[in-house]
Amino acid sequence: MSTAGTLKVTSPVSLKLPSDFKINEVDIKIGKEPPPPSAEPSPPLGVLSNFTGNFAGHGLNTIFRPNSGPPTTTTFPNPVNPPAPQGKSENVLEINLTSETLSFAQPLGSIPNRGLITQNDIFLNGVPYTQVISDILNPATGKADGKPIGIHFESGLWMHVPATTTDPVIGDTLVRMGSIPHGTTINAQCLAPSSSTAGPPKIPAVDMTPTLIGSTTLVPFISQDASKTDTPRIPQDLTKFIAAGTITQDILTDPNTVLRNANVGKNITETTTFKVSTTPEAPELGGGTANIAFLQGNASGPNASAVQMTATFWIEKVEHKIQVPVFKPGQPPLRIPAPEPHPGAHVPTFVVHPPHEITQPRTITVTSTQIQYSQNVSLNFNGLTWPHISCATLIPTEDQTVPPSAWN
Repeated sequence: MSTAGTLKVTSPVSLKLPSDFKINEVDIKIGKEPPPPSAEPSPPLGVLSNFTGNFAGHGLNTIFRPNSGPPTTTTFPNPVNPPAPQGKSENVLEINLTSETLSFAQPLGSIPNRGLITQNDIFLNGVPYTQVISDILNPATGKADGKPIGIHFESGLWMHVPATTTDPVIGDTLVRMGSIPHGTTINAQCLAPSSSTAGPPKIPAVDMTPTLIGSTTLVPFISQDASKTDTPRIPQDLTKFIAAGTITQDILTDPNTVLRNANVGKNITETTTFKVSTTPEAPELGGGTANIAFLQGNASGPNASAVQMTATFWIEKVEHKIQVPVFKPGQPPLRIPAPEPHPGAHVPTFVVHPPHEITQPRTITVTSTQIQYSQNVSLNFNGLTWPHISCATLIPTEDQTVPPSAWN
């Protein structure tokens, strides 16, 4: 595992808009002057105001993926029964220990959307993002310290949509619009959270067991048994991972276990929760997924059609106690990592510039933002709906500034 204050993650993708770029109405072309740039503030971002800069961390990815016939059949060190891709060996359960970087650009500002007749225009605001995920699973150690292999890239927008009272009648909403190179685009929505709760998040269990399409009937597979070493699974033998605690039966039964484990020992004082879905519940409208032809397939069935995506996000305020050493005015600012809440935990680093001399070590209280998420993409193939679950705990990669209030 990485040492405190350091993360083994892929470098963030550069995501920066031109300094003079600003979306605006084009009414100026019919003689209407736009307001001066500073006359009106940008529409609110709500909880999306936490999406700024670069975040990074580790997590877990599980996916049942199709297995094909020769010459692209996935084979295994230990023989499986029945041989792939026959019977219940027509799929592969791939498990990844992941490193992730989630990068946000500056907010877009005022985005005009035109209403029709009785519905007035509205103005959105949003944040462009990129997500880069690599597999760092190491079969030799059973830990997340392997050579990175890229497994996911996503670019898109998080948008805040203001409430409307005519068409439609709905409160403020959040929208995540993303594109994935495998050939799927998503539009996922939810009502914007109106408040936070004190304390850490209440993270529910999630089940990776497939179901019959259109049904809640569970269809378990032997690859979900961590003790087995001869199933169509990558990695097949989990002995070292079980010993290291990185992939256990508890984690296969409930992948969100890794999120709760990541919070052990942390002082999370506030949590904001929201859940976006491509099939939102009433009164929400819109949303959906779109797949390329290869994924959607023909009359014989899809190869792996993404039919639904839901993702729960927890935006958390984490409190840290850091010790400031002796300091004299004129010295350069100090860089102090937060203490590890548990062995191997990843922590942010704070830039500390005391406003006065520190004659003996002093402990101050500081806070940082942590992002956790759990995402489930439903893939349809071979008569079943297969959960594809990803989760991660992310912290800021940039040094955090200590506010003046920390010295009060």
